[in-house]
Amino acid sequence: MNERAPRIIVLDDDAEIRNMLRRYLTDNGFEVQAIDSAEQLDRLLQREPFDALVLDLMMPGEDGLSICRRLRASGQTIPILMLTARGDSIDRIIGLEMGADDYLPKTSDPRELVARLKAMRRRQSMLHSTQVWGNDEVTEFGPFTLNISRMELQRDGASIPLTNMEFQLLRVFAANPRRPMSRDHLQDKVKGKDHEAMDRALDVQISRLRRKIEDDPAAPCYIRTVWGVGYMFTPDGGHA
Repeated sequence: MNERAPRIIVLDDDAEIRNMLRRYLTDNGFEVQAIDSAEQLDRLLQREPFDALVLDLMMPGEDGLSICRRLRASGQTIPILMLTARGDSIDRIIGLEMGADDYLPKTSDPRELVARLKAMRRRQSMLHSTQVWGNDEVTEFGPFTLNISRMELQRDGASIPLTNMEFQLLRVFAANPRRPMSRDHLQDKVKGKDHEAMDRALDVQISRLRRKIEDDPAAPCYIRTVWGVGYMFTPDGGHA
């Protein structure tokens, strides 16, 4: 049986770029819905599931950052790749802080976009692979319950929305308690070999995750920084 084509939404107000991306991605095996407004996006997401959203950063009306922030606040977990006309690291960090999973300047080779989207699809497949992640479906730490099969985190029974990247990170941490892990090791686990050298996106994602599970993100007890190494997950919060 042939695997279905990945279903992608491209949201960009520039008709030339929008149509170019639709043609290029379609030629590379994606099923593409190309749209130009947040209203169209909302209707699509309410109607059917998609594998990723390619989102323009700078648009009139509700811009990409606002859309990203709103989707994440509503619990929408679709992987988001942010496109921008500039390559500024500030834009990238802000986009990741708002909940984007990846970031690419519009000046990049279109083949890079294809590679990033395929990597997103592989990571989605990894989420459901017991061979990669192990068989424990529920992990508890402190007041939290991480349900692997349902891709859900709860605190005292209340659901906490996680982006795909946040979920993958927490799943890796839960599978490796009290084990110091380098940034490269974590990025290999959640992004495969597709991550860039010196990619700071991981630190931004961990910062976002800490804000969701730590009582004091500035003094974390679950996801701890191990200086000179990386990070370590302590499910008991550091208590014996």
